[in-house]
Amino acid sequence: MSPTITEVDVYDIRFPTSEQLDGSDAMNPDPDYSAAYVVLRTDSPDGLAGYGLCFTIGRGNDVVAAAIEALRPYVVGRAVDSVTGGLGDFYKLLTHDSQLRWLGPEKGVMHMAAGAVVNAAWDLAGRQAGKPVWELLSGMTPEQIVDLVDFRYLSDALTRDEALEILRRAEPGRAERAARLRELGYPAYTTEPGWLGYTDDKLTRLAKEAVEDGFTQIKLKVGASLDDDIRRMRLAREAVGPDVRIAVDANQRWDVHEAVAWMRALAPFDPYWIEEPTSPDDVLAHAAVRAGQPVRVATGEHVANRVVFKQLLQAGAVDFVQIDAARVAGVNENVAILLLAAKFGVPVCPHAGGVGLCELVQHLSMFDYVAVSGTWDDRVIEYVPHLHEHFTDPVVMAEGRYQAPAAPGFSARMVDATLTDYRYPDGPVWVARQELAR
Repeated sequence: MSPTITEVDVYDIRFPTSEQLDGSDAMNPDPDYSAAYVVLRTDSPDGLAGYGLCFTIGRGNDVVAAAIEALRPYVVGRAVDSVTGGLGDFYKLLTHDSQLRWLGPEKGVMHMAAGAVVNAAWDLAGRQAGKPVWELLSGMTPEQIVDLVDFRYLSDALTRDEALEILRRAEPGRAERAARLRELGYPAYTTEPGWLGYTDDKLTRLAKEAVEDGFTQIKLKVGASLDDDIRRMRLAREAVGPDVRIAVDANQRWDVHEAVAWMRALAPFDPYWIEEPTSPDDVLAHAAVRAGQPVRVATGEHVANRVVFKQLLQAGAVDFVQIDAARVAGVNENVAILLLAAKFGVPVCPHAGGVGLCELVQHLSMFDYVAVSGTWDDRVIEYVPHLHEHFTDPVVMAEGRYQAPAAPGFSARMVDATLTDYRYPDGPVWVARQELAR
């Protein structure tokens, strides 16, 4: 008989990253990287559980945690097999509730909370099957994969039959690509040198270290001061040479005319892409930025759902799609976005960093390589070396590439001590910080 999900435990976990300006950019100068963390506990004798999270940058993490709590009635008491054996139906159960959906619909805090629970269900499924999630997904039939997707609002751009054709076209080489992935890992780039709060000396040192570590692409934050950005881009280019790609990220700072003027000024330093030049909801503005200056456009980490991704692709507004493992409603919606990107022939280069985002999103890119796009050309996963020590199965990097996870699940489980020490506001780390502030 199937075990039952007996509890949904939710934790407000925060890290004081603002103290060192890790993660700082033009729109987010003092982030405290945080996770609304969820555990699906079961009555299985072996302690089977599923782990997931939603990433925030501090204040408001408790709001997401409360939204996760609102989903408890849909989860507690359900047979594990009914969830792990019907992950498409489970995703729709959480995202189609009419009263909770009203809070979006299908965007914002409630949608992100659903994503945390959906991701925990995928972690549970991987642990139950004894497989990492990328491998679990890649082993599904095309029919099983499309059953994960909600095609409502997508059929004018991607039909179920078209999705099946994409997946069937990639089927013949799955085993070979999986073997190559295990051997070589998946290409990555690092944002570590480029935080806006870092000094010029620190930027230069970290850029050189990134190249020494095997990265062929780095990323710099821009958007606060054009003079500063020109100076920092010059320093970075001198540090890494002409052959290493330098992407830049404005974190939604600009209107269209500012984005166009700013990127024309930075173009002599050969930026690889401009990321989030303007509002993530403004499809036409992204299209205008793409048409108005020579640098390719990337966006997606704050895109609310598959519908906006669809429009960005339909409008020819992006050169790179940047999925995020915890912004939309989890694995299922990201599968839909990967299929949309494959339909339009646009490479997917995920957003990562934060808390646990590297751990999670690596599985999605690896699935894309094995079973959807069949290529890693022009594709890289963001990497930031922060906070991985708080996970039981942290990412492994070698020569600038993510190594394929082998442990069962979604790599989402935090170590027990972290749940005690960094619990907000009464964990020892935060109590000590509050005492120092008095």
